[in-house]
Amino acid sequence: MPVTGFSHYNLRADRATLDTLRDFYVNVVGLQVGVRPPFRSFGYWLYAGAKDILHLSEAAPEERRNAAARNTFDHVAFSCTDWQATIERLQHFNIRFACDDVPMTGQRQIFFADPAGNGVELNFAREQGSAGL
Repeated sequence: MPVTGFSHYNLRADRATLDTLRDFYVNVVGLQVGVRPPFRSFGYWLYAGAKDILHLSEAAPEERRNAAARNTFDHVAFSCTDWQATIERLQHFNIRFACDDVPMTGQRQIFFADPAGNGVELNFAREQGSAGL
């Protein structure tokens, strides 16, 4: 059973937090709300192009899927284009961020947190990166 690719990741929270996360990932990160199957629970599927990559699912009060699990999640990374427009968007929304370069590849990275504290990384190919920031 070889892995052939990445499907999606899921964030679970109360409905108010889901709405905040939806707005953040749409307005700041640039994903789009798309079709979601009619599950019994409330939620959103967010898309990058034609692919659903972030599922936001409502959690019941005090829900914990796996009581023995430790949270080791650090961040999710997205491949992006238009470095300068992204920097301007983050500044427009007053998002605190940090930038870095990947040794050897020339890839540029932007790091920040979503409203729930989850790490977000945006990756830009060398030609997308600018000399500033």
